[in-house]
Amino acid sequence: VQLQASGGGSVQAGGSLRLSCAASGRTFSNYALGWFRQAPGKEREFVAAISWSGSSTFYADSVKGRFTISRDNAKNTVYLQMNSLKPEDTAVYYCAADSLVRAKAHEYDYWGQGTLVTVSS
Repeated sequence: VQLQASGGGSVQAGGSLRLSCAASGRTFSNYALGWFRQAPGKEREFVAAISWSGSSTFYADSVKGRFTISRDNAKNTVYLQMNSLKPEDTAVYYCAADSLVRAKAHEYDYWGQGTLVTVSS
């Protein structure tokens, strides 16, 4: 499956952004989807994940209550709504797909290119 992330940009602290990740190539609804992020000089970290049906979602503690992951299988797209953004949310955000919901980057088979989110104070 090919993944294309979009929606990044620059925003002030407290603002919102919505990231999208469009998939193609294989049956989108067969895959769990995850969002990860990587700040300069840091390792890629888990942000959120959603099951193939959308019935189960998982979040990193650092974003719980501020970010919401969702998917539209009819549009082959997964979203990450980010509210109450903080400067520490600044990173390149990546979407990933795998057969199971996972929280570790190395366990995902498919990756999109990143989209940069910059949050200024």
